[in-house]
Amino acid sequence: MSADAAVRPDAVLSTAGVVAGYGGPPVVSSVDLQVGSGEVVTIVGPNGAGKSTLIKAIAGVLKISEGHVQLAGRDVTNWETDRLARHGVGYVPQNFEVFGELSVIENLEMGGYLVSRRALRRRMEEVIEVFPRLRMLAHRRADRLSGGERKMVAIGRALMPKPEVLLLDEPTAGLSAALSRQVLESHVTGLGELGVAVLMVEQKAQTALAISQWGYVLAAGTLRISAAAGEILARPDLGSVFLGDVIAG
Repeated sequence: MSADAAVRPDAVLSTAGVVAGYGGPPVVSSVDLQVGSGEVVTIVGPNGAGKSTLIKAIAGVLKISEGHVQLAGRDVTNWETDRLARHGVGYVPQNFEVFGELSVIENLEMGGYLVSRRALRRRMEEVIEVFPRLRMLAHRRADRLSGGERKMVAIGRALMPKPEVLLLDEPTAGLSAALSRQVLESHVTGLGELGVAVLMVEQKAQTALAISQWGYVLAAGTLRISAAAGEILARPDLGSVFLGDVIAG
């Protein structure tokens, strides 16, 4: 681990020794990581490394067979996604992130099910301030939006309960290079600036690490590198890292 770890913010969400999979042999093993307030942390690695499995386990979608997840010092291991949401954890899955038959406003309302009716409109305005384009799209059906617009709606919906932590699983999946940069450089960076702790799995590693403070490289289900994102980007063997050939030294 880099010496820069000492300057990271206190962990809002952390894992210790997490082992998870789909009922057979573990897909991820002995994973320790953390994310603090206002920090954007990205998990990268080769295809099949277990990145999405890990984020799903943290989000309560998959069962953790060993290890622990802590939220602000509280053990939340194997809490269901809905229970995590009630305690400040938002989750945007890679697929099925919007309700296509509903309008943008209706999608935001669905995300605000934990918000009181009195506060709902105010919270929607706060989310729209984060993503101003949603005001223009307010009454358009989500299935008629572009890929980038749907990502805005998905993240906006997850922000409705004011999460302290936001888990993003491949937020640029299916997007062009230009839209991917927009989602990462504008939307995800903005979340960190709002003080949200962002833990993200992303295949477009270089673009994601460029807007992150910390990075983890996962290969064959285990963490191989934990370092400041800039340090990972500066590695001369970066290409080998994403082929799963490098073990941190």
